[in-house]
Amino acid sequence: MGLRSIIGKFLKFGVVGASGMVVDFGVLYVMRELVGLPDLLSNAISFTAAASSNYVLNRVWTFRSHERQVGVEYMKFLLVSVVGLGINTGVLMLSRLLWPEAYETGSVTLASLRIDDFYLFKLLAIAITTLWNFFGNMIFTFKHKA
Repeated sequence: MGLRSIIGKFLKFGVVGASGMVVDFGVLYVMRELVGLPDLLSNAISFTAAASSNYVLNRVWTFRSHERQVGVEYMKFLLVSVVGLGINTGVLMLSRLLWPEAYETGSVTLASLRIDDFYLFKLLAIAITTLWNFFGNMIFTFKHKA
């Protein structure tokens, strides 16, 4: 597979990831703010919902998989995603350890905009996890299409 093909797949993966981010943040908001679940539990639930929607879109569009063993492929995708969840959660936990004052004050100011620090750290976690998920899925889940 050439560099151009990898870049094309990564761009598609990014578009799918953006839709997954909408699912992720939407479910996260509902679980954390409306249901009142703890941050990390809310994160695990929202991440899982986003991973499931991303599987379908990546299977059909990004990697154009025709694998007949959909269940096996989905389980591989979820395995990569669970490792990604560990990375994602680890970044959030590390952010709490390194910047506890950010969690105590509850928000930071960027220009004139106040943003809950948890969501800023969540964006960082998503960026790091995206790289893992792309290469993990290209090499492991959809290797027959790579």
